[in-house]
Amino acid sequence: MDEHLQQAQDKSRDSLVFRLKQGNRAAATELVDMYYEQIYLFMRRLGHSCQISEDLTQECFLHAWQHIGQLRSSRSLNSWLYRIAANVSNLYWRRVKGRKTAGIGETDVPDGSNTEHYEIEHLEEIELLKKAIAHLPMKLRQPVILHYMQHLSIAEAAEAAGVSKGTLKSRLSRALSVLRKQFT
Repeated sequence: MDEHLQQAQDKSRDSLVFRLKQGNRAAATELVDMYYEQIYLFMRRLGHSCQISEDLTQECFLHAWQHIGQLRSSRSLNSWLYRIAANVSNLYWRRVKGRKTAGIGETDVPDGSNTEHYEIEHLEEIELLKKAIAHLPMKLRQPVILHYMQHLSIAEAAEAAGVSKGTLKSRLSRALSVLRKQFT
């Protein structure tokens, strides 16, 4: 990324965090606008239904607003928000233990109509992979979703998951090993 663009983004994020910590409601709206879709997709990929994902996403932003003082630096805003989302999701799972969940395969797959044969096969492979990821234990599923599906760096994903980078890498390795065995 261009250095000047990165500096501009850093300034914008610094300004947003400063305004959030001052209690600026417009900044809270800006935060939701910036991150709503990402956090919603994260919830869906964790296996929550559409409605539950919407509710949990809203709950995530409410927690972020209430605990903005705990954010250490503007650079960690992304991973801090994902950490809150992961905690909100984990609390929900504890409350509803044993109930049926939405499958990860139900999320954001393009409609296969009007596609070539090879594209349909590719979509079918993606569906199989999403189902396999959905069946991973949460301890392995969450790092895969954070890093590969939400596109967080290893450091950001580790911070969001509340583990060290080494632990996250180990969990990713174990998850990929499990997935490889399913597809060989």
